[in-house]
Amino acid sequence: MRYQTIVSDEALLNHLPDPHWVIVDCRFSLADTEVGRRAWLSSHIRGAHYAHLNEALSGPVTQHGGRHPLPNREELRRRVGSWGVTPKSQVVAYDAAGGAMAARLWWLLRWLGHRDVAVLDGGWQRWQASGLPVSRDQPIELPSCYPDTEESQPWLSTEGVVQALEENAILLIDARAAERFSGQVEPIDPVAGHIPGAVNRPQQENLDKSGRFKPALLLRDEFEALLHGRNPSEVVHMCGSGVTACHNLLAMEYAGLSGSRLYPGSWSEWSRALK
Repeated sequence: MRYQTIVSDEALLNHLPDPHWVIVDCRFSLADTEVGRRAWLSSHIRGAHYAHLNEALSGPVTQHGGRHPLPNREELRRRVGSWGVTPKSQVVAYDAAGGAMAARLWWLLRWLGHRDVAVLDGGWQRWQASGLPVSRDQPIELPSCYPDTEESQPWLSTEGVVQALEENAILLIDARAAERFSGQVEPIDPVAGHIPGAVNRPQQENLDKSGRFKPALLLRDEFEALLHGRNPSEVVHMCGSGVTACHNLLAMEYAGLSGSRLYPGSWSEWSRALK
C-alpha cells in the first residue's frame, strides 16, 4: 500500500525497517528557527532526516518576494536525493505542529513529481506519547540526486493570482488564523489584512481535538461548503508565506477534492507591494 496524503503511526511503525521508507523530521518554529533542529538532535523518530524550513524547504528571500520562496528545483532534488529518496520511496514527513510544516515537504515532493509522500497523522506528539521508537542517531546522507521530472504540482505567481481574481477564475483560500485574516493582528508581515476576495479557512480547522486530521468525509463537507459549487481545480491556497497553505491543500486531497493549487508568495509577498 502506498500513502499519498496522511499515514498512521501504526503503519509507519510497521515499516521502520523498510529501506524503501524515508522519514523526514520537519519540526520548526518561526519564533526560534533553530528549535526544530535542536529537538531533532535531542530525539527523533528512528531513522529520520531533518529538513529545516528556511534551509531545505525554501529558497533565498529576495527584495520583492515572500518570506519562504520556493527552493531551486535542482537544489531540492539534490537535498531529497541525499536523504535517499528515489522514485520508489515512500516518504513520511512529520512535525510538532499538526502537520503545518510537514505539509510543505509533502507539497514540494509532489512538485518534483513524487506522489508517494504522506504526513504522519498526529505527528511527533502522538508518536512520542505512544512510546514508539526514537533515536539520537543521525542517518547517513548520500551524494545522490532525485531524477529530474516536469513540474506536476501547479502554483500561481502574484501576477497570476491578480489576473485570475480579475477574471473570477479562482477561489482564494487563506489558511491564516482568523484574527490575522481580519487584520486585527499582524505579528509577522508589514501590513495587516487579506487579499480582497479571499475566504478564510484556518489550517487548524483540519484537525480534531487530539491533533489528528478530521475524517475525510467531514473535511470534504467543510471544504465543499467553502467552494459553493466551484471545481477544486479553481481553488488556490495561500497563507502568510506559502507554508501552512499546503496543509489546506493536503486536507483537500485527503478529502478527495484533488487539483487545487498553491500561491507560494502568499500574504508576505502581496503585502510588500502595499507598503
